[in-house]
Amino acid sequence: MRVLLVNPRFRLPIDTRTTPHLGLAYLAAVSERRGDEVMIFDADVEDESVVDAVRRFEPHLVGITANTPQVKQAWRTAQAIKSVFDVPIVLGGPHPSVLPEESVSRPEVDIVVRGEGEETWVELSAVIERARRTAPHLTAGQLLDPQAHLLDHVQGITYQTLDGAMHHNPARPPIADLDSLPWPAYHYFKMERYTNLQPAIDAVDGARSFSILTSRGCPYRCTYCSQSIMPQKWRARTPENILLEWRHLVEDLGAQEIGVLDDSANIRVDRLMRLADLLIEHRLNHVPWIFVNGIRADLASKELLARMKQAGLKRTAFGVESGDPEILRSINKRIDMDTIRQAFKNAKEVGLETIGFFIVGLPGETEETMERTIRFACELDPLIANFSMMTPYPGTKVYEIVKEHGRMLVKDWDEYVFFEGRARYEMGDLTAELVERKWREAYRRFYLRPHRIIRTLLRKDFWINWRRTFRLAYRTLFPRRERKDLKEAMESV
Repeated sequence: MRVLLVNPRFRLPIDTRTTPHLGLAYLAAVSERRGDEVMIFDADVEDESVVDAVRRFEPHLVGITANTPQVKQAWRTAQAIKSVFDVPIVLGGPHPSVLPEESVSRPEVDIVVRGEGEETWVELSAVIERARRTAPHLTAGQLLDPQAHLLDHVQGITYQTLDGAMHHNPARPPIADLDSLPWPAYHYFKMERYTNLQPAIDAVDGARSFSILTSRGCPYRCTYCSQSIMPQKWRARTPENILLEWRHLVEDLGAQEIGVLDDSANIRVDRLMRLADLLIEHRLNHVPWIFVNGIRADLASKELLARMKQAGLKRTAFGVESGDPEILRSINKRIDMDTIRQAFKNAKEVGLETIGFFIVGLPGETEETMERTIRFACELDPLIANFSMMTPYPGTKVYEIVKEHGRMLVKDWDEYVFFEGRARYEMGDLTAELVERKWREAYRRFYLRPHRIIRTLLRKDFWINWRRTFRLAYRTLFPRRERKDLKEAMESV
């Protein structure tokens, strides 16, 4: 069976980096293990259109991934495919998982896979393959025929049959044995077209980068986090299993940088200690790696960080979010400021670069609480401080709070890009003008300190990526109106 997996076009306006989609790489791997013929179409790096790819490949099943700001592009992609080829189209990813009816009520989307997709995708593929024995050119209409009952027993899917009935099949339990999954099938990507992750390597621009997932799930339920829609049970791969994939990335695929994409990698400290020992023992610690999404500050002991530094860890991030104790409590962060301070201190003392993630405009914020966050960021002084304005994503507690007590300022899913410089909601005295002003102020006050400017200019990666750095600074430090005025002034010179 021919399977097409699609990542719709989605680039942040402030960035030009692209990395292979890990979720699609896993789906490609389980499809390959099934014996399917697989094609991945990543619109961010492809030269041809998805319509041309479909005409050439003639798939029997199409899977499209979508996060919230990407979902409308996913619908447009599905529409384009349906216009030339009648094939079952499945949507998956964070946004369809939260709002499945929104997608399957559209004529171009046939099925939504909710939550983790690998086992559901395999079962769904098997159902379609069996149906094709009697209907080789199986159409979406035949699949959704209410009399056929083809999808009745597939867990974890939502679909609408031709009679208009909406079906929410029972949820699929989270995958318990992550070691049983095949490694992501990166060989289906045009790897030469992707860039580095952050980067982690000062001297290499566009380093050959790969991502790895060592655990899934998050036992915490922060009110702002879209991961709250995913399985809460934390599950981990064994260090020995991770080592095999790590070696494959380095020795077979030539990885120059590895990004660990776990949401909560250090829940079990002994597991990471064992992994670090294995990387050192097998001499894989020469390739730098980073925790892209960060680790828990309350589990970041100096001993653990030092061991991971020996194992090749170059940079780690911590989700600080706020510098106000009451705001931290209100978002269910379950951590205090002294613990955060100690984590940054530990990381710096063992020689790790640090990133701090901060949010302004959380529910209940005032100018004073956001001021405390800015001051706390300057006190912690990470190598990189990422400030974002609170974006209430569907499925989060904050989204429900804003719907009930506030006013959403964005009406289109395309605008749910949290790195863009505009507020997404207002609530009480928390106005868009105030949040946007404090967001710009945060970047200005953090990065325009004299010692920060000197520190930045002395880094090799600044000069390698200076165009991107200036583009980021320009879009961040100047609001739209100021950018327009500045551009007009420069053009008049």
